[in-house]
Amino acid sequence: FLFLVFCLVMICFDYTGYPFPTAPPVDPFAKIRVDDCGKTKGCFRYGKPGCNAETCDYFLSYRRIGADVEFELSADTDGWVAVGFSSDKKMGGDDVMACVHDDNGRVRIHHFYNVGQWAKEIQRNPARDEEGVFENNRVTCRFKRPVYVPREETIVDLHLSWYYLFAWGPAIQGSITRHDIDSPPVSERVVSIYKYEDIFMPSAAYQTFSSPFCLLLIVALTFYLLMGTP
Repeated sequence: FLFLVFCLVMICFDYTGYPFPTAPPVDPFAKIRVDDCGKTKGCFRYGKPGCNAETCDYFLSYRRIGADVEFELSADTDGWVAVGFSSDKKMGGDDVMACVHDDNGRVRIHHFYNVGQWAKEIQRNPARDEEGVFENNRVTCRFKRPVYVPREETIVDLHLSWYYLFAWGPAIQGSITRHDIDSPPVSERVVSIYKYEDIFMPSAAYQTFSSPFCLLLIVALTFYLLMGTP
C-alpha cells in the first residue's frame, strides 16, 4: 500500500521535474570597493601613492550599517591584519580586532586587548557576519561589530571617536606574532564613524622623498645641474 501511495505521488507531482534541493553555493569573497572611499565609507590606505585594497601595504575601510559598523581590512602578509581603537597614539589599553590566517587556510576574526606591548586574546568577540580570504599573499577580511556596547574595558563604544592603530604581521599556527614594522602607522587624529574620509598615508619608502628637506635638496640639485658648473 505504501509503495502504491509513493508511486501516485511520483506521478501526480511529476517527481522527475523536481529534484531534491541542493545547498546554495558559497558566495566568493566580494572584493573591496575603493571607489566608495570618502563617499559611502571611510578608508585608510598605507603604502604606495595611488594604491588600493589589493596593492596597499595596509588598507582599512569602515561604514555604518544600522546599529553596526562594517570593517574591511587587507594587508600584504600571510599572517594577520588588525585595527586597534585607542585613546592615544600608543599601544597599550587598546581594543583590537584582528583577522588571522591559520594553518588550515582559513581567515578568522579574533578579539584582543593590548596589555602594554602584549596582545591578550579576549573570549568575548563582538564580531559577526565575518568572512575572510587569503589570496595572492594577502589577508583580507570583512566583519561587523555593534556601534554601542555596554560599558566594558576591553570593548570600546564606536560612537565615540578613537585613534586607529594599524598593524599586520606573521602568524605561527594561527597565533599572531610581532607586527612587521617597528612603528606601525596610526591615524593622525581621532576617527569618527560618522565622518567618511579617504586618507592616504605614505609608507616609509615614500615618506623619505616627500619630506620638505628632500624636496629642497632635489630642487637645489636640479638648479645646479641646469646652471652647469663654472
